[in-house]
Amino acid sequence: MRYSPERKEAVLRKMLPPHNRSIPELAEEEGISEGTLYNWRRACEQANDWDRQQADRLRAERKADRERLKALERELKKKEKALAETAALLARIIHECLYGG
Repeated sequence: MRYSPERKEAVLRKMLPPHNRSIPELAEEEGISEGTLYNWRRACEQANDWDRQQADRLRAERKADRERLKALERELKKKEKALAETAALLARIIHECLYGG
């Protein structure tokens, strides 16, 4: 028998607080085999574990991106400083050439 995702979710929620119903209780109450309920619970746990793994991977990527961004910002700041110093030196050289030392 096929069950809708909504039906599965409703039954699975009964396993969680505040209900905390056991699989044997739910099987009898809902008319669904214990094996089916165990399969649903395992699939849900695996899906949640996959979600956690994905979230962990994304957090690690964001951290690496933040670190890379900080490094790039430091490098840009150094280059901006070097450019400003070079521009000031060039302006001084031009001034000396035009107006004498």
